[in-house]
Amino acid sequence: MKTSRRIIHIDMDCFYAAVEMREHPELAGRPIAVGGASGRGVLTTCNYPAREYGVRSAMPVFQAKQLCPQLVILPVRFELYREASRQVRGIFARYTDLIEPLSLDEAYLDVSHLKRPGAEIAAEIRQAIETETGLTASAGIGPNKLIAKIASDWNKPNGQCLVAPSKVDAFMRDLPVRKIWGIGPKSAARLAEHQIEICADLQTKDKTWLAQEFGSFGLELYQLCRGIDERPVQAHRPRKSLSNERTFSHNLESIDDCREMLVLQHRELLEDLRQSAPDRSIAKLLVKLKFSDFRRTTAEMPGHQADIKKYHALLKEAWGRSGEPVRLLGIGVRFADTDSSLEQLELGL
Repeated sequence: MKTSRRIIHIDMDCFYAAVEMREHPELAGRPIAVGGASGRGVLTTCNYPAREYGVRSAMPVFQAKQLCPQLVILPVRFELYREASRQVRGIFARYTDLIEPLSLDEAYLDVSHLKRPGAEIAAEIRQAIETETGLTASAGIGPNKLIAKIASDWNKPNGQCLVAPSKVDAFMRDLPVRKIWGIGPKSAARLAEHQIEICADLQTKDKTWLAQEFGSFGLELYQLCRGIDERPVQAHRPRKSLSNERTFSHNLESIDDCREMLVLQHRELLEDLRQSAPDRSIAKLLVKLKFSDFRRTTAEMPGHQADIKKYHALLKEAWGRSGEPVRLLGIGVRFADTDSSLEQLELGL
């Protein structure tokens, strides 16, 4: 792969839970989760001791308690997490202006212009984060965003992984297809039916076959399984919309599960609007779903306020188009003062 880019993907380790652990040192070593406190609520995230019991994000509270009766569940405190995120982004800014935040706890950094190895820069950033915030982060370093993001998960927690351009082909060949964004458990099972387990197997399929099996996503898969990703790190984009999204390690199986997660994401969206766009006029409300069968859909309606009832209605509409388990849920607003010909909901991969 010929490229001059050096991209770092920084991913904070169990961010919300880690911030709470920092604020509650008396809970050191105990399984902790952040999310809805009621039995019908769902978890936003959990720490690593909790994960050892099988607890995971987007899991209903009652199920998490069954797996780990001693689990400590703390309420979501977005302002606290937002302040920690601001500190971390301040550290990023010491190294580059090319920063593309994906959420409060992860971002891409383009450090191609720096005359130092990317791995050295990533290690220095991670050390500064730990020293100044008391939190840990993992990093992936590669020639594009796809590789960097996959690599950041390789040595979690509190580690990093470098994939040099010359190593991309070998890295992708042996990579389980499950590691490619958008491929969930059911999709991986579909691929396994065709004896496709790793990217080398997927690379034997041509574009026609992939398009027949997976529609437009099949053409993306043709590129992704080869480690090809030409997307630049996009910093300082004009904000046409504001949104948040979550991709779940385990699918949301029912619309009720989606509703519970929607409530949490709605709270985060309201806080984002208050902090980032208090004076912007809202024109539309949007809900985006990605299903386990690769299909994606977006439902939208006019609206001047981020009303939770309208989001529930949009969720019902979007869910009704498939009814399959949900791999990704995103909600957002589109602002009124944007060029309608350029409007696009900024919900990333």
